[in-house]
Amino acid sequence: MSAPPAGTDRVVVDLPNVVGTTDPYVLGAPGPWTRPAGPLTARRAFAAAHVVPLTTADNTPGRPAELDWDATLGFRHMLWSYGLGVAEVMDTAQRGMGLDWDAAAYLIRRSAAEARSVGGLLACGAGTDHLTPGRVAELVAGDREAGLHAVTDAYREQLGTVAAAGATPVLMASRALTAVARDADDYLAVYSTLLSEVTEPVILHWLGEVFDPALAGYWGAGDPHTAAATVLELLRAHGGKVDGIKVSLLDAGFEVWLRDQLPAGVRLYSGDDFNYPELVVGDDRSHSDALLGVFAAIAPAASTALQALESGDEAGRARALEILRSTEALGRHMFEKPTPHYKVGIAFLSWLNGHQPGFQMVGGMQSARSARHLTTLFRLADGAGLLLDPDRAAHRMRAFLEVAGITPEETR
Repeated sequence: MSAPPAGTDRVVVDLPNVVGTTDPYVLGAPGPWTRPAGPLTARRAFAAAHVVPLTTADNTPGRPAELDWDATLGFRHMLWSYGLGVAEVMDTAQRGMGLDWDAAAYLIRRSAAEARSVGGLLACGAGTDHLTPGRVAELVAGDREAGLHAVTDAYREQLGTVAAAGATPVLMASRALTAVARDADDYLAVYSTLLSEVTEPVILHWLGEVFDPALAGYWGAGDPHTAAATVLELLRAHGGKVDGIKVSLLDAGFEVWLRDQLPAGVRLYSGDDFNYPELVVGDDRSHSDALLGVFAAIAPAASTALQALESGDEAGRARALEILRSTEALGRHMFEKPTPHYKVGIAFLSWLNGHQPGFQMVGGMQSARSARHLTTLFRLADGAGLLLDPDRAAHRMRAFLEVAGITPEETR
């Protein structure tokens, strides 16, 4: 390894460059992050948390998830310590990409107990992913009304688990409903039935096809404004049963337009991991709340920005925007196409920061991003002040690169 530059005690790690060799990289210091002294009230913010598998488990595609419960729940306690809510068993937790419903249901119960122990905010995804692809194919081929009833019943089962745990349900976008529904009326029928039955407000979930191609045409239309008309009809009829809607379309202009159309009292939770700084900070007129995967990766910075917003003044907004913009390049890189693999970046930063013992993911998904991508992620995280222990981060980065076959010139 290269020696630190003369006159400095900074941490140095040799990183690959564009010509296929390595250069010494000097790590910066962590950012001036703080934990809040009390609840954050200016914005309601959830970080969508990932899951950590046992390092000794068979973490290969198709195998059941075996979680490291200490690390998985410890990561959630870290998020709560920064005043963030936890969005549990969402897309970030590899829902439908390795984490099956049995494991998700157990995680909901475990996280709910942990949330109660610290007074943490918890929202949990309720969907239809326990319907197997074979069963969905049967529903598509059969009677449409029967198929819609089956999807509704599947939602009911998972809603019951979330409600019994005492968490806020997030009605997740459903691949099964996308396959069975023929038009907007079918979506309205399923969602109206469910909203008429819930006893506490829920969060709706609009996940764009950039995150999951199987959800193309959700709400019965490919055009987002046409789909929004269906959403708004639903909200006007059942607004008292809806706390808010999470919108993950990566279209800031559309998000601002939609939040201006929402009925009073219904929040727009931004799921835009590209444009979150301006959307969450907002202006004197409006802002988005947050339910973001990127907040799990930038929790210390996100919390410090949200604390600045507590002042309610222009100086606080300016400071919050400055902080969040300093993380924007990291977020955009993490969520670059293929966007569903953003989860790898969250797990990688979790490992670099000591929140999990190994860089592994359920189903072996850690292999979905290249060493080049993760090296850039390392640089951007450091530039944003989000490598909280530079010595540990550098040690782990060296180990990762060595396993990848990338070593300094002098050691070859």
